[in-house]
Amino acid sequence: MRRVVITGLGIVSPIGIGIDSYFEALQKGQSGVGRISLFDVSDDYSVQIAAEVKDFKAEQYFDVKDAKRLDRVQQFAFVAAKEAVENAGIMPEKEDLEKIGVYVTSGVGGLRSIEDQQKVLMERGPRRISPFLITQLIIDAIPAYIALKYGFKGATLSPVNACASSTQAIGEALLAIQRGELDVIVAGGTDAAITPLGVAAFASMRALSKRNDAPEKASRPFDKNRDGFIMGEGAGMLILESLEHAEKRGAHIYAELSGYASTTDAYHITAPDPEVKQIKRGMQTAMQKAGVTEVDYINAHGTSTPLNDKYETKAIKEVFGEKAYDIPISSTKSMIGHLLGASGAAESVATMLSIKNGIIFPTINYEEKDPECDLNYVPNEAIKKDVNVILKNSLGFGGHNISLVFKKFR
Repeated sequence: MRRVVITGLGIVSPIGIGIDSYFEALQKGQSGVGRISLFDVSDDYSVQIAAEVKDFKAEQYFDVKDAKRLDRVQQFAFVAAKEAVENAGIMPEKEDLEKIGVYVTSGVGGLRSIEDQQKVLMERGPRRISPFLITQLIIDAIPAYIALKYGFKGATLSPVNACASSTQAIGEALLAIQRGELDVIVAGGTDAAITPLGVAAFASMRALSKRNDAPEKASRPFDKNRDGFIMGEGAGMLILESLEHAEKRGAHIYAELSGYASTTDAYHITAPDPEVKQIKRGMQTAMQKAGVTEVDYINAHGTSTPLNDKYETKAIKEVFGEKAYDIPISSTKSMIGHLLGASGAAESVATMLSIKNGIIFPTINYEEKDPECDLNYVPNEAIKKDVNVILKNSLGFGGHNISLVFKKFR
């Protein structure tokens, strides 16, 4: 079975566009949360804060035609994918384009375009609906656009598993390369659901923090006073490549991806199973496939919701026993908010930067210990540590549990 390595990274995030800006903000423990500016938030909204991508201007990255035809979710995806391709040193003109695939997804898709065109329908009638609406809203158009711009003719895939979507895309990319179907895959996710309907809907189901008076303190995974997650937006991309192909072209290698597992709770459409059996099985299976029994760091799903953090902690304890207390664990969502379907990919980019730089980024806003969340969550400040094996968890509505294992390349 072929070994699979990570050779390129790309990111559009609430704390920086581009991996250099992202790294600097992560190591400083910078929050990307603030009052919503993407639409007019009235007092009717119980939630008025989110983690927006700042200073993103489509005209800086696209011509006028593409900027108009693409939803914000697609724009984020292509900008992150472009950085990842360039960071990996992939030159399409020198590649077998039929052996390069695009496994990129979204949890929600083009929600902004749906809302905008619904308004057009109500105010101006059906004949004024944009002919581009369908390709703005469907999720498979996201990888299709990336493939089209680069001429990548391998398989495209958009697995949709809510907040675990992009993590699954990365895992499925691993399997495709291991099987020899493709040599290179652009893998990741994107979401841009900070819209009137998106925020109102998540607020209505009581999933979001209402800490409107202190936005930067609102995302507080594992803290006793957490009250919900923060809506985020952005895109994360990784270039997965067979080791043979990477070495042949002299590529820089960030890490090796060697374990992937996907399980389902079959318990509840939004709440995790208190027995945590399938979260536990996912972690154990990913580690087994990677051939490891211990890890140096866990990048947690860590949403800042009462149930997720409690049960993810419980699952980690059941997998590692007393050793769980010695493992550094952190939640990138404390800084970037919850990027929904893009979260796992954006957080996987962070794990690559941890391996490369020997640093574990913090869980910010961890101020008061919860007796049920009593592990080492790397509170508030980054730590220097040589990281050889990382376990990455993503848990999505619907009971989807995905775990990945990254290793320092040797």
